[in-house]
Amino acid sequence: MEEACPEIKNRVIGLKQTLRAIQQDRADIVYLANDVDEHIKRKIQLASRGKNVKIIITRVGRKELGQICRIDVSAAVVALVREEEGGGINANH
Repeated sequence: MEEACPEIKNRVIGLKQTLRAIQQDRADIVYLANDVDEHIKRKIQLASRGKNVKIIITRVGRKELGQICRIDVSAAVVALVREEEGGGINANH
Protein backbone atom coordinates (compact mmCIF):
# COMPACT_ATOMS: atom_id res chain seq x y z
CA MET A 1 0.00 0.00 0.00
CA GLU A 2 2.71 2.50 0.92
CA GLU A 3 4.45 2.24 -2.42
CA ALA A 4 1.29 1.91 -4.50
CA CYS A 5 -0.96 4.66 -3.16
CA PRO A 6 0.79 7.75 -4.56
CA GLU A 7 1.08 6.30 -8.07
CA ILE A 8 -2.49 5.06 -8.28
CA LYS A 9 -4.66 7.57 -10.06
CA ASN A 10 -7.80 5.51 -9.75
CA ARG A 11 -8.52 5.97 -6.09
CA VAL A 12 -10.99 7.81 -3.94
CA ILE A 13 -10.35 9.06 -0.45
CA GLY A 14 -12.91 9.50 2.29
CA LEU A 15 -16.11 7.83 3.39
CA LYS A 16 -18.59 9.56 1.05
CA GLN A 17 -16.54 8.97 -2.11
CA THR A 18 -15.78 5.39 -1.09
CA LEU A 19 -19.43 4.61 -0.39
CA ARG A 20 -20.38 6.11 -3.76
CA ALA A 21 -17.75 3.99 -5.53
CA ILE A 22 -19.02 0.84 -3.78
CA GLN A 23 -22.63 1.64 -4.72
CA GLN A 24 -21.59 2.22 -8.34
CA ASP A 25 -19.71 -1.12 -8.38
CA ARG A 26 -16.41 0.65 -9.12
CA ALA A 27 -14.54 -0.15 -5.88
CA ASP A 28 -12.17 -3.11 -5.97
CA ILE A 29 -10.28 -2.73 -2.68
CA VAL A 30 -11.07 -0.56 0.33
CA TYR A 31 -8.29 0.25 2.79
CA LEU A 32 -9.30 1.25 6.32
CA ALA A 33 -6.94 2.91 8.77
CA ASN A 34 -6.35 0.76 11.83
CA ASP A 35 -7.82 3.47 14.07
CA VAL A 36 -10.94 4.03 11.98
CA ASP A 37 -14.13 4.68 13.95
CA GLU A 38 -16.31 1.59 14.33
CA HIS A 39 -19.34 3.24 12.70
CA ILE A 40 -17.28 3.96 9.56
CA LYS A 41 -16.09 0.37 9.43
CA ARG A 42 -19.71 -0.85 9.73
CA LYS A 43 -20.90 1.48 6.95
CA ILE A 44 -18.22 0.16 4.60
CA GLN A 45 -18.97 -3.45 5.52
CA LEU A 46 -22.72 -2.99 5.02
CA ALA A 47 -22.28 -1.22 1.68
CA SER A 48 -19.90 -3.97 0.51
CA ARG A 49 -22.27 -6.87 1.23
CA GLY A 50 -22.98 -8.80 -1.93
CA LYS A 51 -20.38 -6.81 -3.83
CA ASN A 52 -16.98 -7.98 -5.02
CA VAL A 53 -15.06 -5.60 -2.74
CA LYS A 54 -12.04 -6.57 -0.67
CA ILE A 55 -11.75 -4.70 2.64
CA ILE A 56 -8.30 -4.42 4.20
CA ILE A 57 -7.58 -2.95 7.61
CA THR A 58 -4.12 -1.44 7.33
CA ARG A 59 -1.34 -1.39 9.91
CA VAL A 60 -1.32 2.41 9.85
CA GLY A 61 -3.54 5.02 11.43
CA ARG A 62 -5.57 7.75 9.74
CA LYS A 63 -2.82 10.35 9.86
CA GLU A 64 -0.25 8.04 8.25
CA LEU A 65 -2.72 6.75 5.66
CA GLY A 66 -3.29 10.36 4.59
CA GLN A 67 0.47 10.92 4.36
CA ILE A 68 0.93 7.74 2.32
CA CYS A 69 -1.68 9.01 -0.13
CA ARG A 70 0.05 12.41 -0.21
CA ILE A 71 -2.83 14.43 1.14
CA ASP A 72 -2.57 17.06 3.86
CA VAL A 73 -5.28 15.59 6.07
CA SER A 74 -5.96 12.27 7.74
CA ALA A 75 -7.67 9.54 5.74
CA ALA A 76 -9.76 6.87 7.42
CA VAL A 77 -10.79 5.22 4.13
CA VAL A 78 -9.14 4.87 0.72
CA ALA A 79 -10.60 2.85 -2.15
CA LEU A 80 -8.99 1.66 -5.35
CA VAL A 81 -11.51 1.96 -8.14
CA ARG A 82 -12.01 1.02 -11.76
CA GLU A 83 -12.26 3.83 -14.27
CA GLU A 84 -15.69 4.80 -15.46
CA GLU A 85 -16.37 4.14 -19.10
CA GLY A 86 -15.81 7.23 -21.16
CA GLY A 87 -12.39 8.27 -20.01
CA GLY A 88 -11.83 8.48 -16.33
CA ILE A 89 -13.14 8.82 -12.85
CA ASN A 90 -13.79 12.53 -13.09
CA ALA A 91 -14.54 12.73 -16.79
CA ASN A 92 -17.02 15.48 -17.57
CA HIS A 93 -18.22 14.54 -21.03
